[in-house]
Parts: sequence; C-alpha cells; structure tokens
Amino acid sequence: MSISSNTAAPSVATEYDILIIGSGAAGLTMALRTADFAKVAVLSKGDLNQGATFYAQGGIAAVLDEEDSVESHIQDTLSAGVGLCHPEMVEYIVAHSAEAVSWLVDQGVPFTTKSNPEQSSNASDPDALNLSSLHLTQEGGHSHRRIIHATDATGKAVFETLQKRAQDHPSIDLIEGCTAVDLVTQASETSPERSCVGAYVLNQQTDSVELIKAKFVALATGGASKAYLYTTNPDGASGDGIAMAWRAGCRVANMEFNQFHPTCLYHPKAKSFLITEALRGEGATLELPDGTRFMGNFDQREELAPRDIVARAIDHEMKRLGCDCVYLNITHKSAEFIREHFPTIHSRCLEFGIDITTERIPVVPAAHYTCGGVVVNKQGETDIANLYAIGETSFTGLHGANRMASNSLLECFVVAFGAADDIHSKIDHTVLSSDIAPWDESRVSSSDNEILVSHNWDEIRRCMWDFVGIVRTSERLRRAERRINLLGDEIQDYYTKTTVTNDMLELRNLALVSSLIISCALARKESRGLHYTLDFPELEETLTDTILSPDSSQ
Repeated sequence: MSISSNTAAPSVATEYDILIIGSGAAGLTMALRTADFAKVAVLSKGDLNQGATFYAQGGIAAVLDEEDSVESHIQDTLSAGVGLCHPEMVEYIVAHSAEAVSWLVDQGVPFTTKSNPEQSSNASDPDALNLSSLHLTQEGGHSHRRIIHATDATGKAVFETLQKRAQDHPSIDLIEGCTAVDLVTQASETSPERSCVGAYVLNQQTDSVELIKAKFVALATGGASKAYLYTTNPDGASGDGIAMAWRAGCRVANMEFNQFHPTCLYHPKAKSFLITEALRGEGATLELPDGTRFMGNFDQREELAPRDIVARAIDHEMKRLGCDCVYLNITHKSAEFIREHFPTIHSRCLEFGIDITTERIPVVPAAHYTCGGVVVNKQGETDIANLYAIGETSFTGLHGANRMASNSLLECFVVAFGAADDIHSKIDHTVLSSDIAPWDESRVSSSDNEILVSHNWDEIRRCMWDFVGIVRTSERLRRAERRINLLGDEIQDYYTKTTVTNDMLELRNLALVSSLIISCALARKESRGLHYTLDFPELEETLTDTILSPDSSQ
C-alpha cells in the first residue's frame, strides 16, 4: 500500500471522515468536492490510473451550443434508454451538465477548443478556456454536437487533472495497492437502522487485512464488464462495489443491461483497446470484409444508431458470414484530419501495423459498460445509511435499457456533486464508530492451489460470454445460472478457508455479479435495449426495472 500525502502510511486502524473506494472520475470528483470540510481517503487496488476513466476516449455530453437544448438532450437520452430511463433523473443530470463542465474547466482540464480542434488546450492557461470556446463533436444517439472532449483521450485528461488536484490537497490521501474486502455496517443503540462505518481492506504490500473507519463510505469502483471474456475495460472492472454493497444489504437493479461497445480493436495483441464512437461521429463507416456497408439494413441512422443496435448488427453479420470481425473505415478523410483528431487511435493502431489513414480498422463488439448497479437516489445514497455509490457502480435510472454515448462521465460528476453536498449537510452530527472488531483470520491458511483461482476466473468469463452475451435465450441463461452458481459455491468455500489475495477477492466478486446479471436477465421476459433474447423478441407494454434484493424479494 502506498500513500500520496504528507501523512504516514495507514496503520491497522485508520480513521477518516470519508472513505472513497475507487480512484476514477467519480471518486476523485467526490474527494475534491468534500476535502475542504473533511479528511478524505481515496483507495485504489492498483495504480491510481487503472480505472476506466483513464482509458475513456470519447468525451462528456453537455448542452453548450445555442442550437442545442436541455430538452433535446433529455429526449435523446430517453430514446436511447428505450423507455426505462427515470425522467426525473435524466432531467436532473442533464440540467447540471453545463455546471459540471464549468467545474472541470475551473480545475484545469485541457479540453479541445473550437479555435484549435486538432489538439487539447494549454492546461496552464485556464483563463483561455470558457464554455463557448469548447469544441463539440457528435456521437451515436445524439441529435446535436454536444460532446466536449480532449482530442480522443478525454478520460486521460480528466483523470490526470483531477489526480494532480487531489495530490496537492492536504486533506486527501490517495492510497494505492489497497483492495476493499467488505464493508462494515452496524446498528446504533438509538436506531435499528444499519449504517456503514468503514471497510476491511487488503494491504497488498503486507498481505494483511486492515480496518479503515469512516463516518461515510462511497463506492466508486466502476462496473462489472470483466465478467465477460472480451471487454474494453481494464483488469480491475470486476464489480467489486456492486458485490460489496449486495453483501452489505443493498438492492441492485437492471444488471441485465450490459452495454457491448460495437468497436473494439480486433488484434491478438491489442488487449482491451476501444475504438471511440467519435470516429463514426466524424463519418467512419462500418463494412463487411468485402467492403459492403451494412448498418443501413438495421437502422436508418446507420453508423450513428445507438450502441445496442450497432453491436447486435455487427454480431449478426459476424455470425451470418462466419467472419472474425468487421471493419471501420475512415480512409476517406485526409491523413492530416485523422492524425489531428484521433492521435491516440492512430498511434496505437500503428503499433499493431495498421495505418488507419490508408487501412480499415478490424473491430469486434466487447463488453463495455454496466448500466445497472447499486440502487441510489440523486445524492448517490444507497439503502444503507452513510453509504454512497457513484459512477458506474450505481443505478441512478439515467441510462435505462441502454446508455447513450458520453452520458456516463456526466453522471459521475453530477451525482458526485450531490453526494458531496449531502455529506456536507450531515458530517457535523455524524460520529466515528468506536467498537468495530478487527479482521479475524485465525481459522484460515495460505493456499497451495492458486490454479483454482485462475481456472475459475477463466471459466466464469467464458461462460458469461457464450451464454449471457449480446444475443440470449432462456436455455443459455439457465445453463449459465447452473454453472455460475456451482462455481460460486466453490469460490465461497475456498474464500472461507484460505488467506485472502487480490485475485481471490476479485474472483469472489466476479462470481457474485455474474449471478446477479443472470438473475436479472432471466427475470426480464422481453427484448429491450441491451437485453435481447430470441425467446422474447418483443417489447412488453409494462415498463419495469428489474430490482433484486439480498433478501430475495423483488
């Protein structure tokens, strides 16, 4: 465990006002919004930059253009969500989009400007940036140009800016190499309602589990796309926050809606490299191996259709033709345009021998975003007092049955703002718990059979990809349910008998969130958005969220 601050490394029992588990956009935003009135710890189980934010290419959706409107952004979001978005949450988040971008500009994020659309602005001169100067691009599902970006590496620009701000703040400790094991909850003498009072965490440097107490805990651990064999996400996206919240007693919802990004680079050595939707926004076309365009056969919006439609179309054509991939073609644009607007993708593809200025890009769909998660309100509050969930870990109701491009980072900022304000209103009359038992590992032993972890990890991800993927059937889902439940029992038995490791903790969480995904998918007797099943191909008239409770009531 390494710590970036002026204080010493955490001891066995460390105390904070706020413990934030996860170091991406949501976690860092909440830390910066609360650090002026609280002592904050931000935990990362690996390096700080190993979250999904760092790798996000596209941008942030916000209404800044005078020809655009909040109403238009709301309608586009509702349309992409296929009826399941919560209108009040959509309106709330979209209405605060300009505020979120303004705050990021104030932090110094070097967004691309209209005057210089081929590169990011100079972060050392924030006064040169204002909202009207920001360059806007367009992505699938959006009816206007409303995507603020930093060339094609927006997540990296946002993360590095917020990380630097957090490192410089005396009230924020950034702690690396620290994996959360489980949340700690307890009831008080005056109220039977349980509240979150901290977490047990694995210090990877000492291989010991330590207790961190906190008045408030926030889960900002990202999604669960690592449940699938092919994903655009970094290795840590194992659904940790969702699994911990479920074990603590929180409801989860709409876990069946897993977004598969249509265009992940297809190359044996290109691990998890996403090809941003912004290419299609700038005119790139999807083609079969023989050069034939096909999106017009599936949707009148062609390449700019929402991601679920594009991913299913690609999946259909690959299975129909028996081909390994399809191709994304932007060679009709000038080489100068491509290099200036997409420098990251151009450079990365060159590493694999693909010059996108003259060659098509081989692409396949890959698991990308978890639209469901821990049930929260506008302030990110969960079912347990003093426990918050923000970012991809949460279910706010914004995304419905399909997340619209670039709404995810926007959700991170706006809900983190709300959570920070809510904590501010409570912190003065919230006290640290004084009687939490330390971690007990007196009845476990070191494992001499780690092959079980790697084998089960691989089996879960292959099972989910084969049977709970882009196109589903009830038979496939039931087969997956049986296998995942059996693996879950094996993993839990292994967990109770052996000393915990990072890989084992991730596997435990992965098995649980996979089970939740399958349970939600079996419960939905229709095809809607990202959940498409051959047994129920039509939409049901009744609009319902799939809500699961730890007590098995729905």
